[in-house]
Amino acid sequence: MLKLAGSVGSYTFHGRDVFAPAAGRLACGDWPMSISGRLTAPTGDWPDDLPTIIYIDHFGNAMTGLRGGKVHSSGTLAVADRHLQHAAVFSAVAPNMPFWYENSIGLVEIAVSRGDAARMLGLQVGDPVQVMA
Repeated sequence: MLKLAGSVGSYTFHGRDVFAPAAGRLACGDWPMSISGRLTAPTGDWPDDLPTIIYIDHFGNAMTGLRGGKVHSSGTLAVADRHLQHAAVFSAVAPNMPFWYENSIGLVEIAVSRGDAARMLGLQVGDPVQVMA
């Protein structure tokens, strides 16, 4: 973690009180004084959802770019030649059973109860997923 030379305080203090305001200014298009010009947002057609695996955590859970609110819980998710059912919580699924759920940031995530979904299903970032009716 970066700490400013000669500074006093914790890392969280600097993240909240120094770096967060700077990031906020950058997000609004304000450049540091030493750089000329303004930051502009990218243009073009961006998809509402990204039907691929975008991240795999150290537990082997595979996050997709699909918003959970757009996928009905009665639907199945096709990935790696498997059709996965929805479960609201891990304990609702038998051990070693793959399933999908809506994670804490609202995205569809693939998991295995008491297991590693990436290893069991052979998943990698970039693999396609499909919502089945």
